[in-house]
Amino acid sequence: MTVEDIVVDTFLRSVLETSTKTREQCIGLLDQASNTSISLRDTPPPDIELDLSREQKLLYSRVAQLRGSNRNAALAIRHTKQVTAEARSEIDRLHLQLQNLYYEQRHLRGEISACESYDHKYQQLPLIPTVDFLQQFPQYEDDDEHTLMIARINHEHAEREALEQARQGLLKKKQGLIADNKKRKDDLASLDKDLEKFIDVVEAAKPIQKLFEKEY
Repeated sequence: MTVEDIVVDTFLRSVLETSTKTREQCIGLLDQASNTSISLRDTPPPDIELDLSREQKLLYSRVAQLRGSNRNAALAIRHTKQVTAEARSEIDRLHLQLQNLYYEQRHLRGEISACESYDHKYQQLPLIPTVDFLQQFPQYEDDDEHTLMIARINHEHAEREALEQARQGLLKKKQGLIADNKKRKDDLASLDKDLEKFIDVVEAAKPIQKLFEKEY
């Protein structure tokens, strides 16, 4: 696998190409200097000096280009780090929010399960069977289970109210009968007292009656 297969970014490829050319130029200058028999303290011929000057300017230009690319890469890395940090912060925030949603979901599911398993009082009511209720009230046949249950509870409530009213009526009637019976008992007790008084009077009058019955 070559470097070109590994590096796919256009900017990095251009930097790699400039770096390769700079390296090759440096090696070429060193080879040229080693192959030249001129001493470093001697002035080279004009043609060689011109070539060296051109190569030197080109080398400086490529080095400056590499420095600029390095500076741009450093700025790009800094920007990338900043963007990455912001994205990581956003991901952490979203992850925390997701965890809160999971917690709330578990809490709500627990509440729903508790509500579903709660022993509601209406389930213990002695309601009439659904079949009998629908026979009496066929208008509820197409309703859902919740609406049907409310209708059955309302029917039971109405029936109990009617029974309570009937019970109250019977209770009043019973109280009236008790009052009548008490009055009659009181009247009978008063009559007994009057009879006893009458008997006492009759018994007391017997001697007088015997006197009148004597014949003189």
